Amino acid sequence: MGADPSKPGTSRDTETVAVVLATSPAAGLPWSDGARSEGSLLERLIAQLLTLPVREVLVVVRSQDAQAGEWEKSAEGGPRHQICVSDGLAEDLRIVAKTARASTSPVAVLAADLVAHTEALSLLLEHPARPTGALVASGDPAPLRPPVRTEWGRVVSAGTSFHEVEWANGTFRGVLQVGEAHLAGLADIAEDLADLAQRRHLGRVGDGEVPELLLTGLVRAGVQVHAVTLNTLHCGRVGTRPAAERAVRELADVDEAQARLDAAVKSGDGFFTTFCVSSWSRHLIRPAARLGLTPNTVTGISVAFAAIAAIWFSDGGRAGLVVGAVALYLSFVLDCLDGQLARYTRRFSPLGSWLDAISDRFKEYLVYVGLAAGYVSASREPWEIWALAVGTMILQTVRHMVDFSYAGAVADRARAAGLRAAAPRSMAVPWDEAPAAAAAKGTGSVLALSRRLDALSGARGVAYWAKKMIVLPIGERMALISVTAALFDARVTFLALLGWGAVALAYTAAGRMARSFA
Repeated sequence: MGADPSKPGTSRDTETVAVVLATSPAAGLPWSDGARSEGSLLERLIAQLLTLPVREVLVVVRSQDAQAGEWEKSAEGGPRHQICVSDGLAEDLRIVAKTARASTSPVAVLAADLVAHTEALSLLLEHPARPTGALVASGDPAPLRPPVRTEWGRVVSAGTSFHEVEWANGTFRGVLQVGEAHLAGLADIAEDLADLAQRRHLGRVGDGEVPELLLTGLVRAGVQVHAVTLNTLHCGRVGTRPAAERAVRELADVDEAQARLDAAVKSGDGFFTTFCVSSWSRHLIRPAARLGLTPNTVTGISVAFAAIAAIWFSDGGRAGLVVGAVALYLSFVLDCLDGQLARYTRRFSPLGSWLDAISDRFKEYLVYVGLAAGYVSASREPWEIWALAVGTMILQTVRHMVDFSYAGAVADRARAAGLRAAAPRSMAVPWDEAPAAAAAKGTGSVLALSRRLDALSGARGVAYWAKKMIVLPIGERMALISVTAALFDARVTFLALLGWGAVALAYTAAGRMARSFA
């Protein structure tokens, strides 16, 4: 391949080149949601692409397609479009290869018989990093929904009518985007597939299987393809008019705006964050977006509230402790809001993530200083409280070090596994490599207990929230600081943080060591 498959394929280019394959009869089907009918599925898809950061659309049609000229006329005034006539699967693939070699921005490959929410398309096409990824969803495979297997957010196996997938756990929904770093590899793969198709070495693969062929080729070449899940949104290909009409009607069952808002709120947060913050901070996302606030601006406001909390804590009086607790809670709400706003507006970046992480540490330690200073100002013994404050900082620093180092080790392991899996697998053979069996793993008592809790927590019951709370995540820490400071004093706060934090560190370390040795 002409590109490093280990690279994530991300690109900061603002717009994508879309190759729309209108090579099946279904592309010309009229669509209607029962209230209105506006052209063909192809025209509907093009109209959706015009609302996304797509700078050029290349529509591949068959020579006998009479609608090509009509669509070309109707597209006047939009971004640059081009109609390309192809006589079969091999030429379709060569057109994709030519486009990939000529492009300086990400290339998306879509089937024109696609019925999808615009928000579903934007999950991939509007992502600021423009990664190499594919839209996937759960469900059983079908002729227009080929199987895939995903692991750790990546597509590790993909199928077509010729290529098999072992242990499939999802389906590909017809939208593939290839980042700038992988364009040379895409071109090579498309040309190789074109040669195989021309020599009839791909079995009975149909003309409409270009997206899934390319996805399978990328995965078998070892390229890291992100699995972008649809969740409640709809995206899928159709083959008949009744299926198209039914799919369009089903789109109305989902509120796209609400789905985008729901996706902005993390689903794996702790108990306090989930029920005492995100339950209402979600209602601040749209107003913040309308005001033009950036995530980094919200982060700055959060730091300001933490500083206010520290100042009030330093007063040492009961009123100051209560006001400081309220200010700290609001600071944490804003800390959650900045991430939610970033996901909602898709304005996130490595710099923003770094600023958020650094500000969290700064705010927490600033509050510790304020609490200790307030305790001393109330004429209490200074050395003890400062020792407790420093001890709490050291414990929390060690916990952060363990978390970040473990996350780095996991990322290194995943990267190494990706490199090991990068040995090319021939597209001329239908069978897939089965994933390595995990037999006899996790029998140790600690890990076995963890996995039993995992099984019990699937429905988000008591076991699920107990596992979330025992590790004392940031939400629980902020709640613990606010409640103990408002009701008691800084000494109780630091003792509570040290006690719970020590238990959390021991639990986390034991679990991670057990998983490492399993």
